[in-house]
Formats: sequence, structure tokens, C-alpha cells
Amino acid sequence: MVASLAGLRFLLMLLLFCGIRYGACSQEAPQVVGLRLEDPAGPVRMKGRIISAPGGATFRLRLFGANLNGSWPGLAFAGAPAGAVGAVGDAPDPCEEESSRDESAFEAKKFEPDEMYSGLLTVEVKLGSISEDFHHLCVQSGERWASVGPDRLRISGAGALPADHIPPWALALLVVLMLLICGLLRTVNLSLLWLDPVELYVLHSCGSEEEKRAAKRLEPIRRRGNFLACSLLFLCALGHSVLGVLLYRALGCVVSAVFTSGFLIFFLAELAPHVMCSGYGFQLAPGLTWLAQVCMVLTCPLSCPLGLILDLGLGRDISTCGIRERAMEMIRASVNDPYSEFVKEEFSHGMLRTKTVEDILTPLKDCFMLPSSSVLDFSTMSEIMQSGYTRVPIYEEERSNIVEILYVKDLALVDPEDCTPMTTITKFYNHPLHFVFNDTKLDAMLEEFKKGNSHMAIVQKVNNEGEGDPFYEVLGLVTLEDVIEEIIKSEIMDESDGYLDRKVKRPMAPLEIPLEPRSSHEEFSLFKPPEGEPKIRTSPQLLLATHRFLSREVEHFSPARVSEKVLFHLLRHPSVNQEVHFDHNNRLSPSHYLYTRNHPVDYFILLLQGRVEVEIGKEGLKFENGAFTYYGVSALTLPSSDHQSPVSTQRHSPRDPFESADATSPSSYCPDYTVRALTDLQLIRVTRLQYLNALMASRAGQSPDPPEIKILPNSQTKLLNERNTTPGSSRAQESSTEEEAHG
Repeated sequence: MVASLAGLRFLLMLLLFCGIRYGACSQEAPQVVGLRLEDPAGPVRMKGRIISAPGGATFRLRLFGANLNGSWPGLAFAGAPAGAVGAVGDAPDPCEEESSRDESAFEAKKFEPDEMYSGLLTVEVKLGSISEDFHHLCVQSGERWASVGPDRLRISGAGALPADHIPPWALALLVVLMLLICGLLRTVNLSLLWLDPVELYVLHSCGSEEEKRAAKRLEPIRRRGNFLACSLLFLCALGHSVLGVLLYRALGCVVSAVFTSGFLIFFLAELAPHVMCSGYGFQLAPGLTWLAQVCMVLTCPLSCPLGLILDLGLGRDISTCGIRERAMEMIRASVNDPYSEFVKEEFSHGMLRTKTVEDILTPLKDCFMLPSSSVLDFSTMSEIMQSGYTRVPIYEEERSNIVEILYVKDLALVDPEDCTPMTTITKFYNHPLHFVFNDTKLDAMLEEFKKGNSHMAIVQKVNNEGEGDPFYEVLGLVTLEDVIEEIIKSEIMDESDGYLDRKVKRPMAPLEIPLEPRSSHEEFSLFKPPEGEPKIRTSPQLLLATHRFLSREVEHFSPARVSEKVLFHLLRHPSVNQEVHFDHNNRLSPSHYLYTRNHPVDYFILLLQGRVEVEIGKEGLKFENGAFTYYGVSALTLPSSDHQSPVSTQRHSPRDPFESADATSPSSYCPDYTVRALTDLQLIRVTRLQYLNALMASRAGQSPDPPEIKILPNSQTKLLNERNTTPGSSRAQESSTEEEAHG
């Protein structure tokens, strides 16, 4: 029994030994075909199939091959001199020598197979190892060790880092710096390109003193808008690219770098500059011009040609959107509906709902008003014309008590000579008055104006200050034009406006020579004949029309030569303002002839009323002319051999009679035409001597106290200079006297 148990035990041990021997013999040797550095971090890196690691570092390699699922210790590293490549050619394989494997600075610690054909090998670099040799991965196959592939490992210097290594603190600093640069460039772009050149010109012309200085600094650089835009956009795009690369180096993942870069650029480099420039862009722009100039210089080779191409292709700045111009075109196009839905929807949500009529009204002290006791004579109607307004408030006793309103069109059939009382006209038309309170919003005011009852309203408020009952206090006037100006943010200038600035009403600068008929220096009441002077039959209205015609249409009487006051004194004199009575019984009477062909004359004639017959040329061509035709312009200046056309509408530049010694020569102007009256005539007849007096008086009128002009037809005045007192001038005077007597 005991013997049988011992035999059975021996048999089992024999079978177990054979099974283990068979399993070990049947296991195949591992095969490694390649490796890869897994999760590189810090100073460990792989470049050009060479893995560099400093002493004391620990890293992992992923091995690729077959039969890597077993548990075996057949991995090691062996050092070789620089240049040795393992089992290639006749070079000895360093893995075959046991001493090379034992002395290697790289030590295989642990192998973890995680997939069928790959596994992770933990490698540790011996601390304090310094060597320039390359180390190969060795794999044991049976009793033989062999190197695997061309991948090699080496020890980088103690603490040495790769050339492109950036420490984490430096990466964080660069990311913050690039965000600040991108945000600053975006701020420069928005602040400098926020206003187009036209808006800068408006601020330079009509803004406050601070806005004028800022606009003046921005104008030179803003004129090169496309060049500036290309430069700033290119630098912004470059900064965004650099920021993405830095974040990828810091995070090590493309997806994380892309989303992080996008969020940072959106919030810090785009949104924050937009919010800042929306409120303070124009204030920041002057201080950033130097940075814009630096950017333009840095990117000049690229941005300058692109800016020129955009200038030629577009013809405008790429930043100019033209919204306001489109809005103005839409408003002007709405002829049938001036209060279109565009105005209601686009503008009513802005200033029209936040501002009140008190913000835009014209104060009562600045309003043009007339008392109800005034009379509509020439002086009052001239004052109304001079004001340039179409609606005039009428008050009783004090200016705050407005009782009526006068439209200028109501005066169309009123004769100034009738001296009609003001109340007669205002009560006849009885235009309604429109009162509004000072806290009325502009959108409500616009709706009231749209109803068409009135385009002007009287602004009042309840005054409950002090003792006594509350009362209505009139603050001023508001018109439809004021509301529209607030909508378009621009002053509506017409021919009668006397202000340039919308925010601060600033009077226009006076002109040295007032040419416009409605200038603030023109007084229409001057054309009313004063009391005590010789009467003329020319009405003030006709005298005013004559004055305008001569000063505008006849170069010799322009304000640059004859001042307006001298001219109206000249026109008002009886020797100049004449009449010719037509004799129907003797149509060819000599008194009917104003000019006779080849008969010398020295006077100029402007026909005011009546008709004349003009005969011209050798053929005797005849035609008729009427009011406001003039003849004999050349007779006022130096005599010439050239003949003057009977009706001159061209403006010639006359020679200055005071620059020639023959200004008063006895020779006269000989017309080549004949002018004969066909009806009763009213005309202006100015002799050469009278014209010279007017020129001298205009020059002397530049002094503070101009002399009074008294034109005597048969004698010289004190305004003539010494050359006008020569014998030649006496003969010219006698000739002029004879002509006037003949006329």
C-alpha cells in the first residue's frame, strides 16, 4: 500500500515537470517593431527618433509588436558610442555585451501590456548620469539580446532644456500680454474708424472747442482710412494666431486651445473694446494716434498697397457705412408722407422719447415777436422780411402774453402805404395758437405736428414758486424744424438762418462785404423815403428791387465797388431817379430819345417802368425792351472806341477810372444804337461824374463816420479829388449839363 502511494506520487511529479517544461519551451519570444514616447511632459521629449531625458527623470514608452501579453523580464537598455546604430552592417550590437546593459543610464522598471499588440514600459533615468552616448532598447530572444529598430535614447545635460522650451510662468505671461495687445489694437481700430471723414468735418466746424481740437488731430490720419484699417486688422489677426499657438503649448490639446482662445478673444479682445469705444471712443482716439502711426509704419509693405487698391476699387473707406446718408435720402424721398413709419420706428425709440421740448426750444428772449399795436407799414414789413421767419407771434403789453400769430403769407395782398393795423390782419385770418407744457416728450410733439394744425407751438410751464396762485409761464417756442433737427442730429440751414451751431446757438460771423440780400446788416427800412427830403415817385418796393438788381447784375455797382448805403442814396436822389412823359401827339419828339446813334453821351440808364424801342446796326434792326434793361454801361468808365451793345447782360470788369489820367477827358461814349420811348418811362439815369462821386464816397465810407452824399447835377462835390478839378473836367461837366438839359 505504501509502495503504491510512493509510486503514484513520483508519477505525478514527473508529469508536472514535463508539463511545465513543455509550456516554457512552447512560449514564443517577444517581438518589438517600434516605440513611442507616451504623454511627453516637462524636459522629456522626442525629436528625430531620439528621446532625450535628463538624469532622474521617469517616463513611459509605448512598445508595439507581437507576443507582448506575457510576463517577462526580457527588456533592457544598452549604451553605445555616438554614431553606433546597433546591428546594422559590420557595427557590433551593444545589446550583446552584458556590461553595456548593466552600465546603461536607462533602466526598465515595469512593463504593462494593455492591448494585444502594444504595452507601456516605465523607464527611469539614473540620477547623476552624464553621458553623450546613445542608448538602445534591447529585447531578449532566447539566450540572445538584440537591439530594436533605429530609435535611440540619450541623456540631456543636467537641467538642460530644448531650444523651444517655454516655462509655464512665461507662457502665462505671454498669453496675458497677447490678450492686452489684441484688445489695444481693437480699441485703436474702433476709436479711430468710428467716425467717417464727413462727421469729423462736422465736429471740426460746429463742435465744441474740445471736439474741434480732437477732430483736428484725427483728420490727417483719418484721411488714410483704408491704409489704417488694413494695418490694424493685419496685426489683430497676427495676434490671434500667436495666442492660439501659445495656448496649445500651454494646454497640449488642440480642442482646449481652440475654445479657450475663442472665449478669451471674444470677451477681452472684442467685446470689452466695443463697450469702451461706444461711450469713450472719441475721447480715447487722440491719445492713440501715435500707436496707429507705429502700426502703419510696421506693416507698411503689406497694408499700404492694399489700402491703395481699396481706395481705387471702392472709392471710399471700408469703415464708412453711410447709414445717416441713407436715412436722409429716405426722409427726402418721402414726399407724400414726410412723417413716415421709418421716422416713427427708427428714431422714436431714441432721443425722441428721452428728451422734452424744453431741451430744444428757442428761449422767449431770442424769439422774433411783434406787438399787437404795430402798424403794417413799410418799416414793419421790412423788419418781418429781414427776420426771415414765416410765422411771427403777436403779443399784447408784454412778450409772455402771446395772443395771435401772423403768417408771412398773410401779407401778400397788404400794401405798406395803407398802414394796415396788425390786429386787422391777425383777427381776419385768426390762426389758432398751440400751447404745450415743457415736459412734453419729443415723440408726442412730433405726433401733434403731424396732425397739421400748426408747425409752431408755445411752450409753457406751471409756475407755483413764491406766494400767490400758480400761473402759466411762457418759456419759448418750439417748431417742427427743431424736432427734425434733433432727429437727424444736424442743423437745417436755409437762406434765412442766422445760426451755425445746433447745440450752442452761435451767431454767424459778419461778412466784410455783405452780398446776401437777407444779411443781418441789411436794413430794408433804409429804402423808405425820409421826411423832409425831395419826393420821388418810386415806391420803396421798386427802389429795393432796383438796388438788388444793380448790386447783383451790373458789375459797376457791385458791393465791391459801390457800397450799399452809397448806392441807395444815389438811387433816391431826384437827379438820378427820373421820369419821361410820352407825348402821343408827337411820337418822334426829341425828348423821347434816350440815346441817339453816334451822339456822344456820358450817362447810364436803367429802365424801371415802361417800354422803349431799340434800333441797332446799319440795317436798322428794331426790337422792344421793357423794365430792368440797362444801357450805356461803358459811359461810366473810360471812353472807348468799341461800341457797347444796347442791352448788356454780361458782367465786364471795368477799368478803374482813378488809375488813368484821362478819367475826366472831354471825350464821351458814342453808342451805335438808338433808344426811343414808346410809353411813359420811369428810369435811373447816372452820369459819369455822379458815378465817380459814388466810387469816391464808397472808398471814404470805410472810415468810422462816412460823409453824407449830396449829388448835385450841375456842380462838383467835395468828394472829387484834384484830378477832377482840371479844365478837362470842367468841359466834361458842361457837356454833361447840356446832355441833361436835352434829356
